[in-house]
Amino acid sequence: MAASRRRSRLTAVAAAVATAALTAGLTTGCDAMNKALDCVQTADTIADSVTDLQQAVENAANDPTQVDSSLDSIDKSLRKIGDKTDDTDVNKAVDDLRKAVDNVRTAVDKGDGSPDVSPVTDAAGELTKVCTP
Repeated sequence: MAASRRRSRLTAVAAAVATAALTAGLTTGCDAMNKALDCVQTADTIADSVTDLQQAVENAANDPTQVDSSLDSIDKSLRKIGDKTDDTDVNKAVDDLRKAVDNVRTAVDKGDGSPDVSPVTDAAGELTKVCTP
């Protein structure tokens, strides 16, 4: 009888350990999946903002505030994605995009009515690429 109880306890302990390990693995996998999904969604939002920026630069003579608004939108998305990831490739792409946005902002502040936004577009494309699972 004692051997039977011991076997039952060992079976119960083994089942509990296996369940805990499985749950931890699933949680870790879900966290990674959620981070990747956040990255993709934010990169998509940034791509939309870059499109808005291109249009704003084209129409800067009519409404120069739209360029600032588009740059602010990209900055906001970059903060969001930068706070949620520890991936070095994503962080590098975020930094590159942030520098490109800063360069456009500086050009606009200096009075350039139609700054070159192609570095922003290129950096946003790189971010989208590194965020894609």
